[in-house]
Amino acid sequence: IDINTEAPQLWRNDTIRAADVVVTMGCGDACPVFPGKRYLDWELDDPASQPIESVRLIRDEIESRVRGLLAELVSDGVS
Repeated sequence: IDINTEAPQLWRNDTIRAADVVVTMGCGDACPVFPGKRYLDWELDDPASQPIESVRLIRDEIESRVRGLLAELVSDGVS
């Protein structure tokens, strides 16, 4: 998964409606809730103002979780 060109984005309602799983990272009650969606809140340290070594660890943790979620979705037959 190449994320070199990715950046945080605001949620778009049509994107959330099309999603099988919505992953948040610490927004808590500030994130809107769409009925019928599966939500995962990944509590991770905020990489802002962290040294590069810490940012890399956070990046690696996100990658691990994304890969695990993808494997789970594939085994569940979610496309």
